Amino acid sequence: MNTIPRDFDPIPSTRYQVRVAVVSLKQAADEADALAVPVAAGVEPPEELGTDLAGLESAGFTGKRGQTLVLPRADGPVRVAVGIGERGETDPALVRDLAAEFARAVPWHRKLAIEVASEGFGVSVADFAQAVTEGVLLARWRYFVGRDAEQPPLESLLIVASDDDTAAAEIGAERGRIVATACSLGRDLANCPATTLSAVRMAEVAVEVGGASGLEVEVFDKDQLIAMGCGGLLGVNRGSVEPPRMVRLRYQPADPTGRIALIGKGIMYDSGGISLKPSDESHAQMKNDMTGAAAVLASMTALRDLGCTAAVTGYLMCTDNMPSGSAMKLGDVLTMRNGTTVEVLNTDAEGRLVMADALALATEEPVDAIVDIATLTGACLRTFGVEIAGVMGNNPAVVEQLRRAGDSVDEPVWELPLHRSYRSQLESTIADMTNMGGINAGSITAALFLEEFVAGLPWAHVDIAGTAQLPAPRTWRNKGATGFGTKLLIEFALRFAAPKDGAA
Repeated sequence: MNTIPRDFDPIPSTRYQVRVAVVSLKQAADEADALAVPVAAGVEPPEELGTDLAGLESAGFTGKRGQTLVLPRADGPVRVAVGIGERGETDPALVRDLAAEFARAVPWHRKLAIEVASEGFGVSVADFAQAVTEGVLLARWRYFVGRDAEQPPLESLLIVASDDDTAAAEIGAERGRIVATACSLGRDLANCPATTLSAVRMAEVAVEVGGASGLEVEVFDKDQLIAMGCGGLLGVNRGSVEPPRMVRLRYQPADPTGRIALIGKGIMYDSGGISLKPSDESHAQMKNDMTGAAAVLASMTALRDLGCTAAVTGYLMCTDNMPSGSAMKLGDVLTMRNGTTVEVLNTDAEGRLVMADALALATEEPVDAIVDIATLTGACLRTFGVEIAGVMGNNPAVVEQLRRAGDSVDEPVWELPLHRSYRSQLESTIADMTNMGGINAGSITAALFLEEFVAGLPWAHVDIAGTAQLPAPRTWRNKGATGFGTKLLIEFALRFAAPKDGAA
């Protein structure tokens, strides 16, 4: 049986560069294949569209939000009417969505142009340009290994701005390009087949892209993990022929304004171990069980270029979870990095085991806040579906900063209560605790397990089990493994303020 070779490039979309430039309308008309023209509901369209309101309505176009109409022309690029709805109801999230709808409306065009239309939108020129750039680049992202894999889906994005707006538009477009590039990295990693992207290969990618992004990168192999007492990561790895890796990333600006630790679950493939998952569609998606680690790595590659002032340390906890004669068994007891003993009642509750070691390590250094991110519980998927992540924590300020960051970048999180009376579900008769609670409140008991390893420091847990996978594309979001969390963590780090007295 032929498979994608193990030496296949796991981050193919990041290898080609899309040109992003701010230009005049004439230059865009000369160079672009397709030009987006925003049209408000019930308002005569801009003259460059080449038709009037009556002509649009006769084609069924009303200016409704997200509606598109492609209008071919004999001269110059095709015009694409993009409905923006009623004026005055716009924000960067909507601009991002509309830019993505435009990009999807012309899938065969590779040179796109969009005019800055911040007037009447209630969005600054820089924010408009950033949102447009993110929307187009992420909508046209793809992870593809077929015959035309070397052909980029997009060659250029031209943002049309007046002379007065050029400087602001260039700043916004560059920020959007940096964010979109980081998100593309996260998506590539989450979509890469697990046979190609092993824990070892993930560490190699981290060394490559981390070093290029100004990060200090340390890789810890199995022998080092044994010496460090990382019993959670080592226990999960026991059933795999692939060795584990822990990667520690450091971003250190001059005179940091705060200190953050980010922990990412990196289960490169999750079979469930001895507690084998059913052979259904969800099992086939388990190459994305390392989305948390991908989001941590991808977000940190953007920090230097975006001018982040907080110091950030990232931990990627990487291994497969496989069944074999040497695999972790139900009833086994593991000793974690901080000395806590854990009785394993379900080998498919493995993510919390690998992250517990990293949480303990994070507390051994000065830190203002710890955030972990993981595809952790099916219960979170059942609660919030595929568009909202769960968040829990012991510090309202950290949770609130994550919520605001998610709202800002359209990767929303919703808080669940860290109801500590449920901690009794984790009691063991032979160890300090078990790795599994009862059949109810699974997201909460998983978070309560993780809280045992943060030593009372400000901490929040983001459960992305639902948002890590989408069944169909939606605006700038892709079908398949989404890489959710990269934008969230970037924004959180950029806006981070060390919590004081637990107040938001």
